[in-house]
Formats: sequence, structure tokens, C-alpha cells
Amino acid sequence: MRKVLIIGLLLFGLKLSAQELNCVVFINSAEIGVSNKKIFDTMQNDIFEYMNNTKWTSSVYRTHERIDCSITINILEALSTNSFRGSLQLKISRPVYNATYTTSILNFNDNDISFSYEEFQPLVYNENSFDSNLVSLLTFYAYTILGYQADTFGFKGGENFFKLAENVVNVAQQGGGIGWNRIDGNYTRYQLNENLLSPVYEQYRKTMYEYHLLGLDRMVDNTREAKEVMSKSITDLQTLYNERPNTFLIRVFFDTKGDEIVDVFSDGPRIDTSKLREVLSRIYPAFDEKWKELKI
Repeated sequence: MRKVLIIGLLLFGLKLSAQELNCVVFINSAEIGVSNKKIFDTMQNDIFEYMNNTKWTSSVYRTHERIDCSITINILEALSTNSFRGSLQLKISRPVYNATYTTSILNFNDNDISFSYEEFQPLVYNENSFDSNLVSLLTFYAYTILGYQADTFGFKGGENFFKLAENVVNVAQQGGGIGWNRIDGNYTRYQLNENLLSPVYEQYRKTMYEYHLLGLDRMVDNTREAKEVMSKSITDLQTLYNERPNTFLIRVFFDTKGDEIVDVFSDGPRIDTSKLREVLSRIYPAFDEKWKELKI
């Protein structure tokens, strides 16, 4: 009996100490010829440990509450034996309430990253000074993951996490790496974070909240009503488009949700999607062939 009690307490302790992220990590080094390929196995393991074993918040997450996400780093060039250039793809998903379905909430490509990596050197983040571009990248995306997930459960629910990510951006600028500054071009980490925190783009965050919590999560209770909410949340992005036609976050939204939108509104019960289709074709014509699959 005592052994059972001890085991139970240990298991309970493990559940209480579970960290926030359930992050799959993959390092793709197929594009480069490096004699010591083992370094990428060690790198992959170290990044996995950093993302999944760091305590990112003061909240208690049970094992089943951990946020599903993945990071794929494509190594495109070895600048030296321990310095690399490449790209990073981040994917975040969450379960839909009372369903076996999981929905993608962010699919983001960071097309220009560079960093140094020393085998067996601990990855440690210092919030007040720049030490490592790799650690800054991982920490930025950890807080971004937490922010995105929270935004789907409450309007601007991820605000504090995005501000923590902003601090990472500000400190990382000391290192001079690409993607941390306003002048580094479009579709960068800087631009993603700046847009998320700007009042100008609040409609995007409102859409994320309404689409997920008031729409997808209520599909099981009233599918038709949930679809109406989702449709309105998407068409409301037109206001943002009218003010900022080249809005980065509109591209981010549809790169993430495009296929799902077609699947949801092509399945029964049907609602009138004529306005939705018109708005989609206007604000994101890149997917016009996809939008034609929507039945009016």
C-alpha cells in the first residue's frame, strides 16, 4: 500500500511539474556537406530539451495541457564549423473542444536565421543581455507559441507573452543578427511581434479569438451557428485589409487557416458563403483557386 502511495505521489508530482510545451524538433542538414553530422543530432536534442524542459510561466500545466508545436530548422549553409545559416518553420496547434480534431493556429516560416552552436554547451537565456542568437530565437518562439495559444482562448489573451517576446527582440538586436530589426525587411520576427502588439492590427487578434473559441470550439453544440461566427470573424478582416492592404498578419492567417476554411465551409450543414467567398477573393487572392472550392 505504501509503495502504491509513493508511486501515486510521484506520478502526481510529474503531472504538476509538466512544462508548457510539447515541442517536436527536427534539424534538416541534408543541404550541406559537413563531416561531423553528429553535431546536428546533438543540436536537435539540446533544442528539444530547451524548449520542453524550460519552465516558461508560473502556471501549472498538466501533461495533457501542454501546447503541441514543432520547430524545423533547415541548415542551408555552414559558415564555419560551429556557425550556420538557414531557415526555421514553426507550427502550433491546439485541440478543438469536445472533438478529436486539432486545429493549426500558426504556420510561420522564418526564412533567414543564423546562429552559432557549440556541442554540449548549455543553452541558457539571459533576459537582460545578449549571449546567443540560437537561444534568442528559441526563447522568442517559445513566448510566441504561448501567446498564440492564449489568444485563441481570450481576446488579446497572449498579450503578456508577446511582450516577453518583444523583450527578446530588443535584447537580441545587440547581437546584430538578421530578423530582429525593423530594417530587416518583410515577414521577419520583428515584424511578426510588432504587428501582434500594435493596436492597428487588433482585428487580427479578435478574429483569432472569435474563430477558435466562439466558432470551432462550439461546432459540437451548434454547427450552423458556429460557422456563422467563424464566417463573420473572417470577413471582419476586410476592415483591416481596407486600412492596410499589404498586412503581414493577413498572409499569416490564411497560410495557416486556408485549407481548414475550405474544409469547414464545404461540409454540412451548409450556410450562405457568398459574402465570405467574395471577401476571401478580395483580401487574399493568392488562394483564389482554393476559395472557388467553397460552395455558395
